[in-house]
Amino acid sequence: MPLQFHQFAYNSDNYGVLVHDPATGKTACVDAGEAGAVFEALKKTGWTLSDLWITHHHWDHTDGLAEVKSKTGCHVTGPEGIKGIDAVVKGSDSFEFAGHRVELIHTPGHTLDMLNFYLPGAGTVFTGDTLFVMGCGRLFEGDGPMMWASLQKLMALPPETVIYCAHEYTLASAAFALSIDPGNAALQAKVDRVKAMRASDVPTVPTDLATELATNPFLRPADKDIRAGLGMVDATDAEVFTEIRTRKDQF
Repeated sequence: MPLQFHQFAYNSDNYGVLVHDPATGKTACVDAGEAGAVFEALKKTGWTLSDLWITHHHWDHTDGLAEVKSKTGCHVTGPEGIKGIDAVVKGSDSFEFAGHRVELIHTPGHTLDMLNFYLPGAGTVFTGDTLFVMGCGRLFEGDGPMMWASLQKLMALPPETVIYCAHEYTLASAAFALSIDPGNAALQAKVDRVKAMRASDVPTVPTDLATELATNPFLRPADKDIRAGLGMVDATDAEVFTEIRTRKDQF
């Protein structure tokens, strides 16, 4: 039976996701920034939490960890250095969840410990604060070349891969994307759809890799029109990416 997914909002713009295996009844939660939101999502679905997957150490992904673990007895998997982790994992590791393979993809840049949880059998990846809809994470602990190398790992996944990211940043990301890639017809159409979705309070997450490859400027530093617009025709992809990230910080 296929895995089931339930996305829920918390704080002002965060998303968490429950991953449920109907055959075994096991349920994982991706991140726990607010315990109350996790419990509300479990109540709404009727699922019982067995696992908690932590993407990185920032407070809006971990503040509810202790309470969720205490009240559910869930098994916590995540990067080294976070209190309450039961199974420390790193990039290139994998584990099984209810018979489904979960692969870890290490994407340092936003933080040095950032992990993406990839379920190849379900064609789904949880990217935390690395890759957003038409955006990418701010570089708090890494630099441009590091983040570009990390994004390339995600770009290598099958194009139909479904991407759950951890924030509803899409309207702001859309405005910036248009400033970098104004002639992109696919981007223009995507922005129109996003504006309509947000006007109706519909989440813009999840997305998919094919759409991001076509519309996300952070994945498109090789594009000749973007390079020409930046005056960086002869620069490396890493240099173009870094310039785009710098401009987003100032946007």
